[in-house]
Amino acid sequence: MGKRAAAALLALSLCSFAGLNSPSLWASAAPTGVFESHADVGSVLHPGTLQYDPSQGTYTVGGSGENVWSTTDALHFVWKKVTGDASLAAEISFLGKGGNEHRKAVLMVRQSLDADSAYADVALHGNGLTALQYRDEKGAATHEIQTQEIQTREIQANIAGPQRLRIEKRGNFVYLFLGDGGKELHYSGASIQVPLQGTYYLGIGVCSHDKDVVEKAMFTNVDLAADLAPVAKTTLYSTLERVSIASTVRHAVYVAPERFEAPNWTHDGMSFLFNRNGSIYRLPVSGGEPALIDTGFAKRCNNDHGISPDQTSLAISDQSQGDNQSIVYIVPIEGGVPRRITQKSPSYWHGWSPDGKTLAFVGQRNDEFDIYTIPVTGGEETRLTTAKGLDDGPEYSPDGKYIYFNSERTGHMQIWRMRADGSEQEQVTVDDWNNWFPHISPDGAWMVFLSYEPDVKGHPENKDVMLRIMSLSDWKMSDEKVSDGKVNDGKISVLARLFGGQGTINVPSWSPDSKAVAFVSYALVPDGSVAKK
Repeated sequence: MGKRAAAALLALSLCSFAGLNSPSLWASAAPTGVFESHADVGSVLHPGTLQYDPSQGTYTVGGSGENVWSTTDALHFVWKKVTGDASLAAEISFLGKGGNEHRKAVLMVRQSLDADSAYADVALHGNGLTALQYRDEKGAATHEIQTQEIQTREIQANIAGPQRLRIEKRGNFVYLFLGDGGKELHYSGASIQVPLQGTYYLGIGVCSHDKDVVEKAMFTNVDLAADLAPVAKTTLYSTLERVSIASTVRHAVYVAPERFEAPNWTHDGMSFLFNRNGSIYRLPVSGGEPALIDTGFAKRCNNDHGISPDQTSLAISDQSQGDNQSIVYIVPIEGGVPRRITQKSPSYWHGWSPDGKTLAFVGQRNDEFDIYTIPVTGGEETRLTTAKGLDDGPEYSPDGKYIYFNSERTGHMQIWRMRADGSEQEQVTVDDWNNWFPHISPDGAWMVFLSYEPDVKGHPENKDVMLRIMSLSDWKMSDEKVSDGKVNDGKISVLARLFGGQGTINVPSWSPDSKAVAFVSYALVPDGSVAKK
């Protein structure tokens, strides 16, 4: 054999040996259990790893990466391609002490392996925080719904051992289920719409939240189910949430398999009030169990209720008396005998003047719904609006100079405002959405309102809606408020997208520090998904 031929053969042998030692080749050849393969997603400094133990059925995933957040992700992802509806459950525990408190071990659905792909995941953080994170379209920012139950139980009950979690995709909705290891899983109150088209990725992953290190987590009792059977029956769940206006992070505070509605946030910041089954309940902002507020004979309270400026009284709208049409009453904040305010019905409370002397409400008189005011002592009502079409949702500005409300007088439901005496009525929003229930922050800087799709009539329940927020200071400073059919300051943004509508945010629900808003979201949860292990 010539020297040139021998050298070529030696080179080929070395290349072959190097190929056999290629991490990517060994990774694809190594056993992956119920998954097909694994890979790093996004930019990482240290390649990730998977160790699958068939005898124990465990998956130990090592991952680097700066974060799974914002517009790009960096993690090690172990995946299987699926179509249709699917679910993935596992018990998760981090290996080793220390590390970044926001290192993440995730159960994830993902449209592609691109770093900026649309996705949703159930993320267990190193500090015990559990959240449903999502990016609803490619390149968009990540948002999350944190499950307060996990945080509270981890801190107060000191739960040891791995936490069992499940992510489930049904149609365009993704749900988070949770529970202690070995126990039945229950709906967490966190769900979101993330449209995933055709074939997508379902799997597990780890991000160290520190690009310079590798963190490991173990996934045990992994249950992957693809091609789930169609949903035969669902149960409505209600979730009381709060959302930060700065970060848009949502916190699920209380969830129940029934309808409740319309939270108020007490002025001392300590509690939420909401209506359920005709009664009013108080719930600590930290969660827990709601306590019934005694409203005497008023046993059919609807979702129009609110707290007096001095927090001594509660306005309610009840329809248990007479002709069973809504009447406005006042009761002591701790409960007691209702005192009737409106003599005519139906009347629905919506606002309390900052000086505590006047109530604003919606009344149906002669087949027209208009805005009225009335002294808290009762007496004659004063009509403030006369335009044809529904006027609803009146709420005072914190300085008492204005009443904000929603009106369909133009043929499309939009936000308006007027002086407290009804003069100088002017349109605030001009867009294609149907906008309802304006709520002004205590500092007067912001307005949050509910937006329906353009083709929705009225304010029905169980619809895809948005909570949107508008800067009032910018709007006030604008000389020309409307341009080309749009509010020209450009300061309206989406605070949250959710499944809801009627009952979501009918009444004032700002935190006293103007940093967050409370609302109720809803979910139609498949009965077969609840109580699984």
